[in-house]
Amino acid sequence: MDGEVGDFLRSRRARIQPEEVGLPSHGRRRVPGLRREEVAQLAGVSVDYYIRLEQGRGAGGTSRTKSGGVSDAVLDAIARVLRLDETEHAYLRTVARPQHRHKGERSPRRPAPQVRPGVQSLLDGMEHSPAFVLGRRMDVLAWNALGDAVNGFSRVPAAGRNMPRQVFLNPSARELYPEWSAVAATTVANLRLAAGRHADDPELCALVGELSLKSEDFRRLWADHEVRECAYGVKRIRHPVAGLLTLPYETLTVGQEPEQTIVVYTPEKGSETAERLALLASWTTV
Repeated sequence: MDGEVGDFLRSRRARIQPEEVGLPSHGRRRVPGLRREEVAQLAGVSVDYYIRLEQGRGAGGTSRTKSGGVSDAVLDAIARVLRLDETEHAYLRTVARPQHRHKGERSPRRPAPQVRPGVQSLLDGMEHSPAFVLGRRMDVLAWNALGDAVNGFSRVPAAGRNMPRQVFLNPSARELYPEWSAVAATTVANLRLAAGRHADDPELCALVGELSLKSEDFRRLWADHEVRECAYGVKRIRHPVAGLLTLPYETLTVGQEPEQTIVVYTPEKGSETAERLALLASWTTV
């Protein structure tokens, strides 16, 4: 994820026109949006300071924390100028102050994530709601019977139980998701958020590399540098047996396992989707 802070800041600068922040546009510009000099002026830092930050070379000067990183005050000012939302602001703080390793030092290999038996029991107790657990790379780690009936997790190899791979590499994904473009954009924005938090995760970097190599759509969306937390929303799935399902969802963080997220589909009671899920559930118990 080298150069991430610079790529992110440049993409955010491009969204804002000078006249939006009270600056003259000075006619035709070589690049869209604000110049680096203008961001520095509006944030109250020197141009050299901002350029060094955007280039990932360390900001230098006095506006640094005791540990040597860029101060919250500077990042807050830049976030204000670039009109970052709460998620983007937190992401900027993460990528602007990465945990550096010594040259040549490799990240320790993490053991495969495990879902506690109690969490699996919780999933199984949700008999009327499709539910599953995602890890930091959006791998599907566990599911209940109805979650499997909707998504077919048990019918694919373990490597295929990954939501980004499902969206971008599964040939039937566009048929499965009627609103594929929205699902794809949300998936990439959530994956980039994870990549910013875990820049030293080799498997996460490998996943991004694989998707970039194999999917032109992924490359295009990844270049947009959107970041978003998928805490809740609505997903529509065209099930091969049950038909079109409209599935509101909520996410919950697993206690003492902050990198595991429970996703629960919560269809409205009495809705057509709820009736179709009930029928699907009855088939899974036959």
